Amino acid sequence: MSHFDLAKLLAERGGEGHALHSRHLNHQLPRMLRTIGFDQVYQRAEGAYFYDTEGRDYLDMLAGFGVMALGRHHPVVRQALHDVLDASLPDLTRFDCAPLPGLLAERLLGHAPGMERVFFGNSGTEAVETALKFARYATRKPRILHCHHSFHGLTTGSLSVNGEDGFREGFAPLLPDTPVPLGDLGALERELARGDVAALVVEPIQGKGVHAAPSGYLRAAREALHRRGGLLIVDEVQTGLGRTGDFFAYQHEDGVAPDLVCVAKALSGGYVPVGATLGKEWIFKKVYSSMDRVLVHSASFGANAQAMAAGLATLQVIADDRLTENARRTGDLLRGRLAELVGRYELLHDVRGRGLMIGIEFGRPSSLRLRSRWTMLQTARKGLFAQMVVAPLLRRHRILTQVSGDHLEVIKLIPPLIVGEREADRFVDAFTQVMDEAHTGGGLMWDFGRTLMKQAVTSGHRGD
Repeated sequence: MSHFDLAKLLAERGGEGHALHSRHLNHQLPRMLRTIGFDQVYQRAEGAYFYDTEGRDYLDMLAGFGVMALGRHHPVVRQALHDVLDASLPDLTRFDCAPLPGLLAERLLGHAPGMERVFFGNSGTEAVETALKFARYATRKPRILHCHHSFHGLTTGSLSVNGEDGFREGFAPLLPDTPVPLGDLGALERELARGDVAALVVEPIQGKGVHAAPSGYLRAAREALHRRGGLLIVDEVQTGLGRTGDFFAYQHEDGVAPDLVCVAKALSGGYVPVGATLGKEWIFKKVYSSMDRVLVHSASFGANAQAMAAGLATLQVIADDRLTENARRTGDLLRGRLAELVGRYELLHDVRGRGLMIGIEFGRPSSLRLRSRWTMLQTARKGLFAQMVVAPLLRRHRILTQVSGDHLEVIKLIPPLIVGEREADRFVDAFTQVMDEAHTGGGLMWDFGRTLMKQAVTSGHRGD
């Protein structure tokens, strides 16, 4: 009988992660981690914390880019997965109607009045791909609009509506698309006048830079789209399921009624990949218009029992533990305390966001001493100062954060929705110490900045 001992394998080779990635996977990942000081090795994780081999805790303010909304290894989700495995369900037979997908769809739709049907895939980019296909088929129009600086995924369809050239370069030809500025209704109307627009896909709060759609924009955009036969697709892959203090971020304002909504990340419970596209019944009935078209859009692992169980357990935890309310309360506290620092530090220019999705933006200082250092960093590569802040937060204060996007001086905080006042205090105290050091103009932080500048210049010369 076959035997596999995972614990033994990890005990023998668990320390080879960086070497294995260098040899067999994306070789630039370990190189990048070493350069930015992120080559930390974690042994285990629980809740909002990682732990290293010496038992030291690290506060997770990144949540796996939003996947770990419940924290790591939530006991309710873990038990649900044990239960579904122990049940030995006849999963993915392809020719039945299992109850778990229907139950999860019912629960999701209960949080999205006006949405009537759900398609389950395996990721956020699949959820977006589904919405793009459904919109084009339902409207019989080819072109998709998206916003500058948007991020909707990296498969070909989703990449076509990605607002960053760095991700798109070298992968053409893509789908017909046109970027428009977030919040610019005039630009939207001009594109709609051409008569070929199937949909606008938009993040209520953009992940890159943490910029929210202006008040009233989503509602007005939907009205404009409908007048011209187009649809509104709202991408809630990162903002959905309580992240912004509302179950969906588009629900922050009354009267916003999308035609399609994309969900993923947090729905997994941090365990089993799952994506969902919620939509109007008439759209689904157009796509699945006959029995001959019953499999015209499907996913091999979509709606598998483990993913559905994880999703159901996740929604139960969000409701029982009032995590949406906690995101609003803790987010207001954290954002408020950080905003108080803007007048104190000349390098700190803005704090924005909603709920537990917060952007901290740095900018050109006023004093000559700091301005010269800032200019050197910007000349080498925009975004280096934000990385200079992120690195000591991890190395000295054991807090994991991220720069919000390439060439941006913005740090994004998207911690697990379970964090509270203790975690907010820890972050603000650490951030204050890092800012104090940055404004002295010396110390290890600026030494690290010089290292980053050298790396940026070297990479620019080599083209890698």
